[in-house]
Amino acid sequence: MRGSNAPPPIGHDTPTSTILQNLLLHAPNETVTLGWLMGHLGRRSFGIILLLLGLLACLPGVSAVAGVLIAIPAYQMIIARDRPVFPRFFASRAFKKRRLAVILTRAVPTLRFLERFIRPRWRTPFETTKRVVGGAVLLVGALLFVPIPLSNVPPALTIVFLAFAYLEEDGILLCATLFILLLLFLIAAGLAWHAGSSAGWTSGPF
Repeated sequence: MRGSNAPPPIGHDTPTSTILQNLLLHAPNETVTLGWLMGHLGRRSFGIILLLLGLLACLPGVSAVAGVLIAIPAYQMIIARDRPVFPRFFASRAFKKRRLAVILTRAVPTLRFLERFIRPRWRTPFETTKRVVGGAVLLVGALLFVPIPLSNVPPALTIVFLAFAYLEEDGILLCATLFILLLLFLIAAGLAWHAGSSAGWTSGPF
């Protein structure tokens, strides 16, 4: 069967959109597990897993679960692991291929468009970049737990762009995304202060 074949080997210069398209074409017919995904991603597994989980976190109702999963590879990037390792409970959990197809069908054309402009620029040492991206993802992932409708979308998209910048080794995109992350935290801090003032917990201007 088509879905039972392994995806083609992933080269260093294989575009991210092509990797995702191949994953969808060769995924098992009904369900997919994180373990299956990680087994076919090799050296670029951190970036792809974060990208997929970031896209998943954009969906309503699953952002908190995605936030928990995102924290695992983010922490492992900080401590410079070679590839992400999930507890068996998470790695063996299956989700419908149909959901993966919905996410990738929307994401792949956008990534192909972005790949026209995004390329390796302002390169930094690989391990340093991995730790920086891991720390940034861990921080912004905390915003996925804010219980406000649609508040999951900005941090989820920030994680997607952090992962994409890491995969494409684009330092300019990485710096721009880190700036967006800073803005998100300033906005979140302002909203928290305003909420505290309204509740009488704080006083005075932010």
